[in-house]
Amino acid sequence: MSKPLAIPPKRALASKEATLFKDLLNHYETKQLKKGLKTADQILKKYPEHGETLCMKGLVLAHMGRREEGIDLVKKGVRFDLTSHICWHVFGLIQKGEKNYEEALKSYTQALRFDRENLNILRDAAQLQTQLRIFDGLVETRSTLLRLRPNVRQHWVGLAVAHHLNGNLTEARKILENYQRTLKNVPDYDIEHSETLLYYVHLLEEIGDLSEALSVLDANSKSRAIVDRTAIMEIRARLLTRQKSEEAEHAWRSLLEHNPDCYDYYRGYLSNIGVELDHSNPEALRVLKEFSASIPKATAPRRLALTISSGDTFKALAEPYLLTGLDKGIPSLFADIKSLYKDKEKQQAVEDIVEASLTPKDPSSSADVEPTTYLWTLYFLAQHHASLSRPDKALSLLETALSHTPTLPELHLCKARVLKRAGDYYGAARCVNDARLLDGQDRFLNTKCGKYLLRAGMSEEASTVFGLFTKKDAPSPGADLEDMQSLLYLLEEANSHRQYGKPNLALKKYMAIKKVFDEVDDDQYDFHGYNLRKFTINIYMRLLKWEDTLRSHPTYVTAAVEASKIFVAVHDDPSLVTSLSPTNLTDAEKKAKKKAKKAAQKVQDDKKASPAASEDKGLEATPQKDDDPDGLKLLASPDGLEQAAKLLHPLSTFCANNIDVWIAIYDVAVRRKKLLQALTALNHARSLDPEHPELHIRAVHLKKTASLLPQPPPAPIGPIFLETIPKIIPDDVSLETFNSQYLQRHSTCSRAILAAAKVLLNLGAPREEVEQTIFTSLRDEVTLDIPSALATLHFLESLKAPRAEDFRAACDAKFVSSTIFKTAEEQRALRQLVMKGSVDASSSPDEVVP
Repeated sequence: MSKPLAIPPKRALASKEATLFKDLLNHYETKQLKKGLKTADQILKKYPEHGETLCMKGLVLAHMGRREEGIDLVKKGVRFDLTSHICWHVFGLIQKGEKNYEEALKSYTQALRFDRENLNILRDAAQLQTQLRIFDGLVETRSTLLRLRPNVRQHWVGLAVAHHLNGNLTEARKILENYQRTLKNVPDYDIEHSETLLYYVHLLEEIGDLSEALSVLDANSKSRAIVDRTAIMEIRARLLTRQKSEEAEHAWRSLLEHNPDCYDYYRGYLSNIGVELDHSNPEALRVLKEFSASIPKATAPRRLALTISSGDTFKALAEPYLLTGLDKGIPSLFADIKSLYKDKEKQQAVEDIVEASLTPKDPSSSADVEPTTYLWTLYFLAQHHASLSRPDKALSLLETALSHTPTLPELHLCKARVLKRAGDYYGAARCVNDARLLDGQDRFLNTKCGKYLLRAGMSEEASTVFGLFTKKDAPSPGADLEDMQSLLYLLEEANSHRQYGKPNLALKKYMAIKKVFDEVDDDQYDFHGYNLRKFTINIYMRLLKWEDTLRSHPTYVTAAVEASKIFVAVHDDPSLVTSLSPTNLTDAEKKAKKKAKKAAQKVQDDKKASPAASEDKGLEATPQKDDDPDGLKLLASPDGLEQAAKLLHPLSTFCANNIDVWIAIYDVAVRRKKLLQALTALNHARSLDPEHPELHIRAVHLKKTASLLPQPPPAPIGPIFLETIPKIIPDDVSLETFNSQYLQRHSTCSRAILAAAKVLLNLGAPREEVEQTIFTSLRDEVTLDIPSALATLHFLESLKAPRAEDFRAACDAKFVSSTIFKTAEEQRALRQLVMKGSVDASSSPDEVVP
């Protein structure tokens, strides 16, 4: 055993001060911060260069809200005593509070050099290693903890989990088996022991020792050591199926009796008996019919039967399913069967069945259909026709339904969806507002209304609606929703700003979404210790797997791609920032900005005056004051492309089949001069859809970029880069010819026409030729939808093309139901009608919840 290190002279304290230092540590542990600060000052009067006291004083100050002053003192203390584990531990705590996990772990590693067996430091280091996924180091740390405290149960489980995460399942099994031998007098129905045994069974199953896993499960379920009955049944059925045991069928039937509406149980049962749940499988259909007869209240077998049946059999099964749902008035019936519409025959059969139900069986009587059934049938048919792009038919049915029952919110919401798809965002917002006024205390309806108002570009009105349910002391409803991590609000707000020409505010909201995901990633840190203390190991393992794929969430993907587009646009045209400067704001925008600033300042003043201002602030970094409310500094940031690259980096793994991601990666990489990375992204996109319009633009851009290089890129990148480009666009084909050939192949696709026009502009073609190409998208044979028409109009407006107004008018005439192509004056008038009628209703005492 090594000799303990001698205490350095600078660290040595007299007896009185040594006692005071112990008191200081105790005051910190018990959160007596003022006493701790006073004690530290007493020590520093006599020993002003005592590093450990300086660090502890800095830690106390950080907890008291004097963060910057505290951090400076901690750094000073570390410099005075580089061999103190206390100094390094405190420095690690400060860095951990700033979410700087890599540096915090380095500090803990330094602390352990001088105190190898400090349990607190070892526990903190283990949590950081898990957070950073350094599993080999985690095994070593957990082994040390177990060696030091073998009588602590969580140390055994922690080491097993560490081996499991590191991929050494056999060693994890040995640790758990040794742990179980140490147990004595385990009380009955002990949840912690039950969870550990379930984890052991999962581990055995993952290793492949199915017999042992089943034996452990059965033995401990009989003794009631495992108390989760549902988990026992599920694991047992799964193990027996993998063993191809005759008991497996009975196990699955027991599960179906336990929960007859779980689709996974039916799939497991059918898979066990060797029956595939695929289209037109008569054996699977027979089994499902048996279950429908034996469990008449279960809807799952009847719904699964609709998926695999066809023809007359489908009609016979669908009719009672649909009519029962309509009779019961199930609002989600259409959402339930919508996936069947992939089959055109089933789609027509559903339409025939539901429409036939409206026809009276007795022609002389009109009272065959119950009023409520009639109403929900109209609602179903409206959704049916709306999904098949028949807005006129859907609106006609909804008008009939509204004349029958005008107080049903679902009808107004359905009408709003139809109008939204038809391009009438103002009409859609008006309909949702009508639904909201029917029940002012319904948060869902208010949220829907705010969402549709944002899509109509009515941000202030949306803020007013959201404000009905947000904190009244928040700077704004949007600020409160951002604090509450409302992804729906953040994404809709960002998309609204982007759609209506405010890229600075859009970028700010997209980056707020990124911040939410960063916070969710950071939040897992607390669970590394909590789950082991509470022995909720199975859910903890699922949490870690989920966190590893966190940024595959659709909201993050959309935010990352759209934010990168804005960064790229500013890089290509820096004048975008100056055009959005405050000097160019309208009077209304200036007034709104001033009002928001005043409200934010009032909240800050209230917080400073509150008694809570003197309480323990903790080590978390305090929220910084927003010095960029308009997002202009963010928009003009010099490292915009670097930020975009960081946003997109995880998506190359999680969204490998998303062509928009690869195109965004290309756009950023090629501007960062990462030519090989850009080429790789382009090849990934080509493997997904070689004829994609956006890919066509990038292929031409890459070829042109390569031709403008002053000299070939250095090896090994240069040869690979130059050899691959001809595989995308042959050297013997000019870019003009390549673009012309693409346009000929896709002359009836509006997005392809727009892509060809953008390439023409990039190649220096006259504006008249670009406009002429654009206007071919208005021909009858071209499939032009509203999003494509809107993108084309924005492109013409960005060129300041004289014929942009002609294109807008043509689109307005083509899309009769749409209002998005109206003139600015017409849209202003429509905007004023959206909230009509809500002023009086909002003054009602029943309108909002206090």
